Amino acid sequence: MGFSTLIDILGSIVIGGLLLMILLRVNDSAVLNQFTYSGELIVQQGLVETVGMIEYDFRKMGYCENWQNIPDPTRNAIIFANENRISFLTDLPVAKNQPGDGTIDTLHYFSTPVPDTDGEKDYFYLNRVINSHSPKGTNIGITMFKLTYFDSFGEIIPLPIVGAATGSIHSIQIDLALENVNSYDNQYSSMFWRQIRLAARNLGNR
Repeated sequence: MGFSTLIDILGSIVIGGLLLMILLRVNDSAVLNQFTYSGELIVQQGLVETVGMIEYDFRKMGYCENWQNIPDPTRNAIIFANENRISFLTDLPVAKNQPGDGTIDTLHYFSTPVPDTDGEKDYFYLNRVINSHSPKGTNIGITMFKLTYFDSFGEIIPLPIVGAATGSIHSIQIDLALENVNSYDNQYSSMFWRQIRLAARNLGNR
């Protein structure tokens, strides 16, 4: 075997190795892009569904189909308010396409930690509890559920807010963050949503 033949073989090995490395990197990039797209889609869908539910419920604070059941919703609608927990009176429908059934319900929203599995990420259940029913938490990768309360002058109200002090709540800022619970190469898809100064109609008549 001549020297030139050996050079050709070594050159072929080097070129083949470079092509293989390029192929592997392209394949890894394609997998990462596909995982990122799928993760963002999952997070976006979860965020849209959760936001829709929260906004619908919160805008109905103090509402009742039979208004005589809540004679003063501006002061009695909210029972308790804290950074990651709120309880308020509302009228939930028993069937679709109905605003309510005329019966007062107590709706509770609060977050509770998901039991840690790897110690790297902190996730929370978002619990929506009607009256005294058992909590049913939704685990869709929530990493933040934070509530901030403002009075009619736009000032932040100190927490917790209980008793007669709940009557001073005029609007609520809602912060919600979601993250895909699965990662690829330690990369997570995440989204953040903020509702600034959400005000239910029955809280604004002050």
